[in-house]
Amino acid sequence: MSRLHLHILGSGSKGNCALVEGPQGLIMIDNGLSRRETLKRMAELGLSADDVAALVITHEHGDHIKGLDVWCKHWHGPLFASRDTLSCKENLARLPVEEFDPGDTLPIAGIRVRTYPTSHDVINPVGYRFDTFDDSIGFATDTGELTKQAIDTLEDCRVLALESNHDVAMLRQGDYPRFLQERILSAKGHLSNDQAADAARGLVTDRTEQLIAMHISQDNNRPSLTVKGYAKALAATLDDEVGSSATLLQGSRKLSIRPASQHRPATIQ
Repeated sequence: MSRLHLHILGSGSKGNCALVEGPQGLIMIDNGLSRRETLKRMAELGLSADDVAALVITHEHGDHIKGLDVWCKHWHGPLFASRDTLSCKENLARLPVEEFDPGDTLPIAGIRVRTYPTSHDVINPVGYRFDTFDDSIGFATDTGELTKQAIDTLEDCRVLALESNHDVAMLRQGDYPRFLQERILSAKGHLSNDQAADAARGLVTDRTEQLIAMHISQDNNRPSLTVKGYAKALAATLDDEVGSSATLLQGSRKLSIRPASQHRPATIQ
């Protein structure tokens, strides 16, 4: 079995970067960390920059591309982004990029990469699904809603990395100005815990082994709230009183639920 692995270097507003490990190396998703920090966190997971076969971008917000310019000065693999995503940034417009339209399927490093449109306040945002013959990883962050196309693409993955950005009550009662609250809550903002949990009911199948809560707000959420929301929606059992993770056991089936971290890299087998 050519099992894929998801390595999450960081997920959140202070910088996003992940890697899918497949049969021909690593596909990096976004580069929102400094080169030094990216290399440091990769080394913690036993990964090497020499094995990064390609880089794909979700959208042009700084927490997803602020490390891209420097990274590409030291790395010369193929860079993929949706049409006009990088050309809107003066310092990135000169980078050689292979553009695609959301909905296209891309053969990259031995993996079938399916793209789908997300809903965010940028030019042409996308999410990804990574498939080999017998394995799949779904990746969805920075979207205010999941369209039917997104749901159809993400359904029935073995590993599902799904945004669970904010708790609505915490956001409303917090210090964010009203305009920013409205942006986050809008259809072009971010998925709330409740939206993510509702989506997970339809996306998670008997094949799904790992559900990862992504892009958790440090101001308007807590990792335990994301885990508890997913656990309640899927009838999983919390692994401890804190809610640091949860597990669903049904016969031979096992689903693990856990949050991604902004600062601690992790490998999802």
